[in-house]
Amino acid sequence: MAGEWREVKLGEVVRLNPDTIGGDWPYSYIKYIDISSVGEGLILKPPQVLRLDEAPSRAKRLVQEGDTVLSTVRPGRRSMFFVKQADPESVVSTGFAVLRPRKECIEPRYLYACVYDRAFTQFLVRREKGAAYPAVLPEDIADAVIKLPPLPEQRAIAHILGTLDDKIELNRRMSETLEAMARALFKAWFVDFEPVRAKMQGRWQRGGGANHDSPLQPGLPAHLYDLFPDRCVDSELGEIPEGWEVKPIGDLAEVLGGSTPRTDRAEYWEGGTHHWVTPRDLSALSLPVLLDTERRITDAGLAQISSGLLPKGTVLLSSRAPIGYLAIAEVPVAVNQGFIAMKPRPGISNLFLLRWASAAHEEIVSHANGSTFLEISKSSFRPIRVASPSTPIMNAFDRISRPMYRKVVENERESRTLAALRDALLPKLIRGEIRVKDAERFLKERGL
Repeated sequence: MAGEWREVKLGEVVRLNPDTIGGDWPYSYIKYIDISSVGEGLILKPPQVLRLDEAPSRAKRLVQEGDTVLSTVRPGRRSMFFVKQADPESVVSTGFAVLRPRKECIEPRYLYACVYDRAFTQFLVRREKGAAYPAVLPEDIADAVIKLPPLPEQRAIAHILGTLDDKIELNRRMSETLEAMARALFKAWFVDFEPVRAKMQGRWQRGGGANHDSPLQPGLPAHLYDLFPDRCVDSELGEIPEGWEVKPIGDLAEVLGGSTPRTDRAEYWEGGTHHWVTPRDLSALSLPVLLDTERRITDAGLAQISSGLLPKGTVLLSSRAPIGYLAIAEVPVAVNQGFIAMKPRPGISNLFLLRWASAAHEEIVSHANGSTFLEISKSSFRPIRVASPSTPIMNAFDRISRPMYRKVVENERESRTLAALRDALLPKLIRGEIRVKDAERFLKERGL
């Protein structure tokens, strides 16, 4: 099989940065994608819709369906993406290189697979130039060598890898929908107090009946009617439901921090088995679920951290540079000094704490200080006031939102497995080291 393949320079089969915004640009606005919005082959944040005359000067390169887009600054898997669909107004910054496949030579998703290959990005990193902001030049990208099988073989390889990518993408979208539902439920119950206001206004009645053809509000199951009061009262936080209490967050969670064992002490790190988390681990997450960490520490290293090993279920909030990365640890973890770690007290849902920390971001930041960068200390965090509901309402929220969260965790675990499988197959497929039929059989045996 591999004998039919040939080696080519990338510049022979793609056009680099083929289109830019010109004087005859027909649109008054653009959909702009910057490097900061990309992660692990995905666009994590929707494109910014900007007026053309307000767009940054680096917003120049047009993209279209089938393009591969790669950061020229520290190129890698976390800074590239494949354009499945593109509006005519889609533009990326000049910090990206746009690779448009010559479709008579190369299948678009096969091109993306070649660029995604770690050996390819390592080649580019070795070619980086510049001291302050090392970047790879277009001519260096064009000089990169890939193996090129016949088009039918390319399409078969692209189909196999695309099947795995599509399943990962489906999981991500499902999880994002579940996350949006959980956030909306929290906002309705604990920010807008919608169940209480619906009762006050007669829009929600015992048994679930709606009044005067007014639709029953979302998030108000009939069996929860008696849990919620029918009036609000004044408090230091403004109006809150009657019977709820204003409490410091330190009453709802044990608030802890961490530290970094000396990095020059090998006995703290080599052969480590305990997960040790830094804000960088959370920065790469698209969903608030922490399944693994970049580094691990030994028993001796763990002994250097006063908060010790925090249990699964601890809510992690980055406390500086920036404040606000959030996740629930799905494994026991030790934390560095860049965290507020919240261990829920008895009767408190960690999902309530997670959603509260997200909704209260501005309030949390307002308690931070610092000259070089903002940081919130544990002593400043603990007194932040929270409208704390009754235990039955807290439990009801957990019962409703817990299955959503568990499905998100399940999706994340499956996607990690699929990504590992893709990353194992990809280099072997694009180098002709395994046959397409063997890869197809391998995936079929695993239900894919």
